[in-house]
Amino acid sequence: MASKLLQLQSKACQATKFVTQHGTTYYKQLLEQNKQYIQEPPTVETCNLLAKQLLYTRLASIPGRRDAFWKEVDYVKNLWKNRQDLKVEDAGIAALFGLECFAWFCAGEIVGRGFTFTGYYV
Repeated sequence: MASKLLQLQSKACQATKFVTQHGTTYYKQLLEQNKQYIQEPPTVETCNLLAKQLLYTRLASIPGRRDAFWKEVDYVKNLWKNRQDLKVEDAGIAALFGLECFAWFCAGEIVGRGFTFTGYYV
């Protein structure tokens, strides 16, 4: 166990040296490549303004997203009314989507329990 700790400490030192030597260059290169996204002047006030703009822009987009949601619901209702005309491919896609949702739910439950499968802590 002590040897693994020493190995980890050694690797952490190597990573620190690498970041110390190349971090500034990487930072400058990253800013240069993405300078079109930088708002001038880069101050706290500008950041606060952008944060408010993002919040209210997202709030303003809710009605459009709500309308799109209800269009999807109407489409599903229409499919259900005309389920006799439903193709096997459409039913398969719907079944796979449902299975994927269930799998994500199960994975979330397992993660929420601390990666235990039974739910009991040993």
